[in-house]
Amino acid sequence: MGVGKGDPRLGSGQALKGRTTKSPPRGKGRIITVRTGVKRKLLIGAGTLSAGLGIVGIVIPVLPTTPFLLLAAACYMRSSERFYRWLINNRIFGAYVRNYIEGRGMPLRIKVFTIALLWLTIGLSMAFAVQDLVIRIVLICVAVGVTTHIALIRRSKDEDARK
Repeated sequence: MGVGKGDPRLGSGQALKGRTTKSPPRGKGRIITVRTGVKRKLLIGAGTLSAGLGIVGIVIPVLPTTPFLLLAAACYMRSSERFYRWLINNRIFGAYVRNYIEGRGMPLRIKVFTIALLWLTIGLSMAFAVQDLVIRIVLICVAVGVTTHIALIRRSKDEDARK
């Protein structure tokens, strides 16, 4: 599912205003939450690990945030309604995850800030922490890839409506 298209698994209650949501829909053609067993525990564990890596990725630019938070959302959606709600309603990154899943896009100012912070931290890392040429090249490649990804995310409709 590409950016720009809503996720039918979220249901109409997921277009959030405030911090309350409906639970993820279940039934025919929908994600079915695993209620018991080892599979549920593994999904919760994988979701928690992914969420942790995503949170660390917020401050460490080499570690990608978005894929880990989206993986955590997918794992929690299938295993724990409580953890899924926590993730998508989190005051720090909940709106980011919801907007990405629902295909709403990203405000231009957030794009600019994210790319600027990425290049600042990569540049500082290369200047003060990394001496090996191969690692510097890898850092530049990662920065170019992340910059391209962020640049290709469409601008949010909310921002376009204000202009």
